Amino acid sequence: MAKSRSIGGTEVYPVGLGCMNVTHAYGEPMDETEAIALFRHALDTGYTLFDTATLYGRGRSEQLVGQAIKGRRDEILLASKCVLGFRDGQRVLDARPESIKAACEASLKRLNVEVIDLYYLHRPDKNVPIEDSVGALADLVAEGKIRMIGLSEMGEGLLRRAHAVHPVAALQNEYSLWARNPEIAVLEACKELGTALVAFSPVGRGYFADPPVDPASFHESDLRASIFPRFTPEFWPDNLKLLEEARTCAAEVGCTVAQLALAWTLAKGEHVIPIPGTTSIPHLEDNHAAGEITLSPVMVARLDAHFAPERIAGPRYSPQGQAVVDTEMFEFEKQTQ
Repeated sequence: MAKSRSIGGTEVYPVGLGCMNVTHAYGEPMDETEAIALFRHALDTGYTLFDTATLYGRGRSEQLVGQAIKGRRDEILLASKCVLGFRDGQRVLDARPESIKAACEASLKRLNVEVIDLYYLHRPDKNVPIEDSVGALADLVAEGKIRMIGLSEMGEGLLRRAHAVHPVAALQNEYSLWARNPEIAVLEACKELGTALVAFSPVGRGYFADPPVDPASFHESDLRASIFPRFTPEFWPDNLKLLEEARTCAAEVGCTVAQLALAWTLAKGEHVIPIPGTTSIPHLEDNHAAGEITLSPVMVARLDAHFAPERIAGPRYSPQGQAVVDTEMFEFEKQTQ
């Protein structure tokens, strides 16, 4: 039995479910009936953390999650996000207190729940002090509309400033074998503050899938073809070569490559909780089973060395994507900006 992990004192299964790609980012949305069935299968499988956002499918992910958990609300810790949203059909970034409170009301309606367990600021808004935004979330906690607050794609400085206003239950940043940036500062800062580090894209946006994604087959709407350079023809061949060692390691452990990647994140601290997303029920089950896998310190060190940050080909984000996050960068990454 996998040992549970904690977000703000609430125990969850060590692997959560990211609910983005059923409606958003990686190609055409799933059939909605199939998406609801996937979420319900996740409940049956034993997932206890569902993570969605206003942005995903312009609210449609929240609606589908809400339909799927109807009658089973108390089985999960429900997380959603604000700040990144949509207005008049266009994507907006707005962390003003009044906008955060309006977004929460809309999310509650779409999810069809009375309270959201964990509500994140999806991105930093450089036009609004973090203290003002967190103050709005604190008001929502006091009003009983959310239980805990979180941040996403933010660095140590904003985490500490936010935490000084109200305890931050979770920081959600990209963390995987090929995105090691949290190790610069926030992995340790979260541990110190009692904040869970929720690792999104822990399977490398499909890089560590079995088999890995094929960039040549990406749908025209797939963001990996535009704002994630590691999938481009310039960098993909070199990254693909690195996977051979991952396959060897997975065979030695007796798991899939995706499970190996997830088990590696779990080995990085008991406060780390990966949230892989999928549209596939077999992958859903495979990801969940990774919560039962424990890697030896020798294996973790071997993977650390093979997937050292400087060995990964290409930047994590395009300049457009990097401009809207506040996460730390390695020195060699800064030199390529």
